[in-house]
Amino acid sequence: MTGIVVGAGALYLWSTAVVDTADEIEFDTPLSVPPLAESTIDGEGRRVFDLEVRQGEHEFIAGQSTPTWGVNGDYLGPTLRASRGEQVLVNVTNDVGETTTVHWHGMHLPARMDGGPHQMIDPGETWSRTWRIEQPAASLWYHPHLHGNTLEHVYRGVAGMFLLDDERSGRVGLPGEYGVDDFPLIIQDKKFAADGTLDTGEGMVAPVGLLGDTIAVNGTVGGYLDVTTEKVRLRLLNGSSGRFYDFGLADGGTMTMVASDGGLLPAPLEIDRVLLSPGERAEVVIEMAPGEEKVLRSHPNDLGLGPWDGRFTGAQDTLDLVQLRAADTLAPSAEIAAELAPAPDLREEDASTTREFRMSGNNINGRRMDMSRIDEVVTVGDTEVWEVRNSNGGTPHNFHVHDVQFRVLDLDGAPPPPELRGWKDTVYIRPNTTVRILMRFEDYTDPDFPYMFHCHLLQHEDRGMMGQFVVVEEGGSAGTPPEHDH
Repeated sequence: MTGIVVGAGALYLWSTAVVDTADEIEFDTPLSVPPLAESTIDGEGRRVFDLEVRQGEHEFIAGQSTPTWGVNGDYLGPTLRASRGEQVLVNVTNDVGETTTVHWHGMHLPARMDGGPHQMIDPGETWSRTWRIEQPAASLWYHPHLHGNTLEHVYRGVAGMFLLDDERSGRVGLPGEYGVDDFPLIIQDKKFAADGTLDTGEGMVAPVGLLGDTIAVNGTVGGYLDVTTEKVRLRLLNGSSGRFYDFGLADGGTMTMVASDGGLLPAPLEIDRVLLSPGERAEVVIEMAPGEEKVLRSHPNDLGLGPWDGRFTGAQDTLDLVQLRAADTLAPSAEIAAELAPAPDLREEDASTTREFRMSGNNINGRRMDMSRIDEVVTVGDTEVWEVRNSNGGTPHNFHVHDVQFRVLDLDGAPPPPELRGWKDTVYIRPNTTVRILMRFEDYTDPDFPYMFHCHLLQHEDRGMMGQFVVVEEGGSAGTPPEHDH
């Protein structure tokens, strides 16, 4: 009898695990586009942004109000924008009634400005940090990083884009007018309780944690985007906690990929799919004909998992995300340059150190995150190879490193595909696979204040799959991390 019940339960789980919304979404709501954050220039020449993390309500489903968090609004946050060489000052006020943090994902900056788990912002407190933008044009983002509660705070809605510009990015023919032919798309999955509140419960089989069956793009479910130009640039951000997306067009057409996490690719890349794990970004340009409609879809993907694990990680799901609607008359768009940016200038032969990281269970190298422990000590100016292995046979992981953008050397000894040959700060690591990444640690040292490395599947991160490193001067050693740095 027990075996029959277990068998029936397993069959039910199996049969209900796949979500397929292909051609089922009505696309009847204009896509919300996060506003550009207002800024001022202070007496020291710094670009100043004022952000407030607050509670709110958001209507994902028509007629149903959901309690949420947002930044300067009810849900998500404005898009910050700054140029290379600018000094920025960001003031973050916490008005949600709980301690949180705000981390600048992908940003090269001093550790004390990073917004990691040590930099907690208590209720009613304003956290202010300033740094100079010293990296190429890129689509970065910001989100909470509170140890043990990152998933919940991001899921409630605290996330936004941070766009960087430089001289080169404005002269390679890319669509670049924000909200006209250049749009951020923050893709997140949601699950709702009967009363409309966000459901944070995990399924009985949940190797990647929370998986929602409703997809919101910039907070819009079933959104359409009116396109008025021949080409449109989409800055894709996987802002979900555990879901992977294999982005492509529903009709199988091609897109032009122009950038990855850390900035422009060396050259435009014609693709029909791009897989993004949580935290990863990609920029694609889609060409439209007058009056044409196209649907951006997440296709079933190969995460290197068996049928059972793949089914319960969402790898077999088909998800229609947003519809593009071209006007009957389209403004002309420039031709994209054949060369976009220099290839990453890191050479493996210049590496002075190789470090090994093994991801298994909720551990890295057999240890869970300890806020008081420094796991690695790096010397400023050094170039290093990090060998990261996913030793979990049935669980996908990715790997994110704070402060640096890295070059992917190889995946289990094979050269990376073209879409991984630009600057990256987060990379997917298939089960039983080793990925080697190459990075250089420049500019900033602090023996006491650490940066993080971790899996960016937020359930895994919250459960301890994270470590800390400090960057020190030649001959330096690790100090003691602060318990709570204001």
